[in-house]
Amino acid sequence: MKSAERAIKIGTRGSALATKQAQWVKNVLEKTHPEISVELIFIKTKGDNIQDVPLAKVGGKGLFVKEIEEALIDRRVDLAVHSMKDVPAELPQQLTIGCIPEREDPRDVLVTNGDYKYLDDLPEEARIGTSSLRRQSQLLALRSDFKIETLRGNLDTRLKKLKSGNFDAIVLAAAGLHRMGWEGEITSYFSPDEFLPAIGQGALGIELRKDNDDMMELIASIHDEQTAICVRAERSFLDRLEGGCQVPIGGYCTYDQDGRIMLTGLVGTLDGKEMYRDSITGRPEDAEQLGRELADKLLSMGAKKILEEVYGNSC
Repeated sequence: MKSAERAIKIGTRGSALATKQAQWVKNVLEKTHPEISVELIFIKTKGDNIQDVPLAKVGGKGLFVKEIEEALIDRRVDLAVHSMKDVPAELPQQLTIGCIPEREDPRDVLVTNGDYKYLDDLPEEARIGTSSLRRQSQLLALRSDFKIETLRGNLDTRLKKLKSGNFDAIVLAAAGLHRMGWEGEITSYFSPDEFLPAIGQGALGIELRKDNDDMMELIASIHDEQTAICVRAERSFLDRLEGGCQVPIGGYCTYDQDGRIMLTGLVGTLDGKEMYRDSITGRPEDAEQLGRELADKLLSMGAKKILEEVYGNSC
């Protein structure tokens, strides 16, 4: 056993994917800082405990992070590793996202039963498994005949449900399958041009207490500023639109060849019959402002009506 000057505790969910992600952070930190040892602390969240109800019906954002954030605040752990798409736009006052490593593939993917390769190959009224309102809306916008059915559970559980014949196809995030080494399960990829990812999809976030300067220095070496800027723009867009409401929202930001960022966002109805989508380009240093501007643009195009009709004027 190595002699360590400091012991660091990382809070994480216990799923295979969450463990893989946290283990990657542990390995990188121990390699770049030989004087530390890192222990993973597994914490069960509300989202892990509720497996038979669509996320939108039990609170959506925050279901996979709240208990881990409480452990951070109570100083039971020093760091937390999250999938950024699970992290609400508003964090507890004591906490901050101190590091966002380089993003994995942000795209959604199709995984099918049988010989179907692309969405158009699926039979009429095919059963598609997902609990994402964003995916549901975009799937039905592409093909209104699809039967969207609730699919919850960890990544391996979802794949088992597909293989057991419960669905003709399911839609998953490429990033999770890549991180698990399960790329062979992917039937085809959706281009962000046709199927917009979730806010922060493919990105990890390392959360910590704002007053923990030592930890901030420790994780600085795995921070990727370009990824962080893009995620910041996406989360600003979400924050301006959502306000805690559960609606089909997608957003994706990239750098162009001139060093500017382009943010694309959408708001849709659950049935996919109405879809408001647009893009905005600007300077990386204006990422958050661009997010708000794009949100306002979609609201003025008609997205505000969707929010108000579903959730009332409080949205």
